Amino acid sequence: MTERQLEHLKLVVYQVYPRSFKDSNGDGIGDLNGIIEKLDYIKDLGVNAIWLSPCYKSPNEDNGYDISDYRDIMDEFGTLDDWKRMIAEMHKRGMKLIMDFVANHTSAEHMWFQESRKSKDNPYRDYYYWVDEPLNDWQSVFGGSAWQYDETTNQYYLHSYAVGQPDLNWENPKVQKEMVDVIDYWVNLGVDGFRCDVLDQISKDFENDLNANGPRLHEFIKMLFGRPETEHLFVIGECWGAKENNIKLLTGADRRELSTLFQFDHIVVGYGDGNRFNPVPFTLDDVSDKLIKWQDFMQDNDLVATLFFENHDQPRCVSKFANDTDKRYESATMMATMSFLQKGVPFIYQGQEIGTANPYSENIDDYDDIETVNYYKMNPKNLDEEQLFQNMNYGTRDASRRPMAWDNTENSGFGGKPWIPVYNRYKEINVELDLKAKKSVYRYFQKLISLRLENDAFISGKYENITGDRKGIYVYKRYTETDCYIVVCNFENETELDISTNCSLVLSNCGNRVINGTYVPYECAVYKLNA
Repeated sequence: MTERQLEHLKLVVYQVYPRSFKDSNGDGIGDLNGIIEKLDYIKDLGVNAIWLSPCYKSPNEDNGYDISDYRDIMDEFGTLDDWKRMIAEMHKRGMKLIMDFVANHTSAEHMWFQESRKSKDNPYRDYYYWVDEPLNDWQSVFGGSAWQYDETTNQYYLHSYAVGQPDLNWENPKVQKEMVDVIDYWVNLGVDGFRCDVLDQISKDFENDLNANGPRLHEFIKMLFGRPETEHLFVIGECWGAKENNIKLLTGADRRELSTLFQFDHIVVGYGDGNRFNPVPFTLDDVSDKLIKWQDFMQDNDLVATLFFENHDQPRCVSKFANDTDKRYESATMMATMSFLQKGVPFIYQGQEIGTANPYSENIDDYDDIETVNYYKMNPKNLDEEQLFQNMNYGTRDASRRPMAWDNTENSGFGGKPWIPVYNRYKEINVELDLKAKKSVYRYFQKLISLRLENDAFISGKYENITGDRKGIYVYKRYTETDCYIVVCNFENETELDISTNCSLVLSNCGNRVINGTYVPYECAVYKLNA
């Protein structure tokens, strides 16, 4: 591990989805001043970096991932001055700011695209992919053809996502320069890093039918982040299609590309054919098997892993992977322990720290996510209404986008009438209640993060899976030459564990215990090996 990689391993990142985090002015939309109000709440958790989902100008066809101006702030969120005050307050508290960066596409309302669609000889025409006929049968992630006919010039343009999110043509040197300038603009304003949305799609290969991981991907990434001006940044790539060899190329310490990337192998467990709306049976052993595989791979290749179960695109982990009713506290704390003490950089999504569970609704008007709404309209498997909504509730991105539940007052303390209906369990699960609870998920997270940051074994130490052939439990070691910790995470059923080890309990979600014996459902414990 290089010195830079070790610095990254000391990060604990909290993701803020600004539209749903904190509304400071009562308009029902979270904003930058609301984030400022809650910085101490985030800091007290032990977090030292914040990943901010897009806050740029946007018509919000895909909730900010359709950018109409990369250099300005969305009106509902505030002003650039508000943003400058926010980053100053973060830095004052010793927290880094990681901005979301969307390089594959813009909004159709971006000036570049508005100019591009005017005529075939417009100077901005080659900023996007325009063709006389669709080049292939590529489908949009949100449903339907990825090629959209435009009457103005009687041609089609490529949109890998929503119709209002045209793909940028990175083969054009002008596009490359524009995006480098966007990065430099925010770096000059003090940004400490970037999370790069669907980054592996910026290079395409039409001849070989590849909408991602094209031949110039590494060249393009180096243009952005391999320069002296950007080498200090912490850069995370969202690279759904990256396999082992490409991960080494993307994140190798000597590559001058990414610091790390999100690897989703464990996240798509339970998604039949990778489809979030196609639930299939699984066990937590299936999940831990994926974690083990990637922990070993990343460590063997001296790479930095990302440790996460939730983000703005995924359902709540206690609902998808565990028990969100009578064992919600145990589930939330076990899932966090299972992930965050491994080797890598932990990512916490807003609300995860209080054990937020999935909402449930059978009213299509309660949904905003374009992917979910399109699935409902198309109903590709011709399901009856009840089954259709069950599948939607299982995988919808809206599950994690409901307003943050701050208390049990009207609208969960969010503000005015929220932009999307509040989380239906907010009276039962909210920040105010959790902080007062005897079994507080937030308080457990504090202890867990403190344990991680205060012990080199969890930062730079080795990882070793010692589960063996046991089922229904995940046991691993983190150790240096001087210290060794054993982490035990039990799953759905009672499990007997017998490890002949002389060790002391450091942290548990179920009270005092010794390492050997019966573990109850969703119990976890951390032990230190005695010298």
